[in-house]
Amino acid sequence: MKNENILELCLAPGLGGLEMFVASCYNNFSKQTSCKVVIAANSKLDSFLDISDKFYIKRSKFFPIFPALKLAKYIDQNEIDIIHFHWTKDIITAVLAKVLSKRKPKLVQSRHMGMTRFKDDFYHKWLYKNINMMHAVTNEVKGQLEKFIPEDVRPKLEMVYLGTEVKDIDQTIVEELRKKYNLTDQFVVGIVGRMQEEKGQHKVIEAVAKLKDLNIKAFIVGSAMYDEYLHKLEQMIKEFGLEDKVVLTGFTKQVNEYMQLFDVNVLATEHETFGLVVIEAMANKIPMIATAKGGPLEIIDDGKDGLLFDGTSDNLAQKIELLYNNKELVQTIAQAGYEKVMKKFNMSRQMKKLYEVLVQ
Repeated sequence: MKNENILELCLAPGLGGLEMFVASCYNNFSKQTSCKVVIAANSKLDSFLDISDKFYIKRSKFFPIFPALKLAKYIDQNEIDIIHFHWTKDIITAVLAKVLSKRKPKLVQSRHMGMTRFKDDFYHKWLYKNINMMHAVTNEVKGQLEKFIPEDVRPKLEMVYLGTEVKDIDQTIVEELRKKYNLTDQFVVGIVGRMQEEKGQHKVIEAVAKLKDLNIKAFIVGSAMYDEYLHKLEQMIKEFGLEDKVVLTGFTKQVNEYMQLFDVNVLATEHETFGLVVIEAMANKIPMIATAKGGPLEIIDDGKDGLLFDGTSDNLAQKIELLYNNKELVQTIAQAGYEKVMKKFNMSRQMKKLYEVLVQ
């Protein structure tokens, strides 16, 4: 198999599953071939990626030609063969850079979001005609791309699940966190991810309020995308009288250490395309409760290696209480979830599949 020079492109400002996947791609592909990364300066991904070989471009919504010209020059200078982009808003920058470059590299998008319609105009047809391949992160996403993108402009489609691995845990930090939050025998409910309405952190607060008489503590791990939503959560905590039961940690790089505090992790997004945090928790042997839509339906066998809920805080509270009252079920689900991840969502195996897809 020929080695190809790969460029990972992501100008997104935040740090969630999509951006973490960019970092994973770079870390894995750079062990096999030359891999460059192009990101936005001072973004959360910039802070997270602890490498010196980063190239910065500022996205322009109204004048994408300027960042595209800068990227095209970088592509030619570094003899890039494949542009691998992730954030849908980067599509115009990536396509223009490909067209403007001398090398005309293969353009591949990892599609982390579903598609509900296609803008059937010349501009969008031109964009998709210049994409060589789309990597769908679930079968549902692949089906949507087949349904909505017209066949005459549809790129080649491939489906490869995301993967994760068992991370090294700093037990010293875990013990420090236990002491910091005075954790003894509480049943700890966690939710990890960007703090925003669609992620459903408010549902966890509502569920904990319904279980207020139980020995439960909740950790909401992640930074707020918008101050308004953060203030809403803080107000809910105050109104429900949960100041001693709900912790808002803010941004942290110690996500895996925080997960070690959890008895259960929740994904409360209304419709999560994949749910990287689901398999990360399962790899940490933390039972998952996830919304019964989108990606979790392709990951979790309900009642066997995780629990699914209908998206309401009432049903979420019922699932939390079920685990609260059944330690044996907690252990069974945790072990089954771990075994599934090692078999079906193993990072090295999934990255090998994706690399083969990119360079084929």
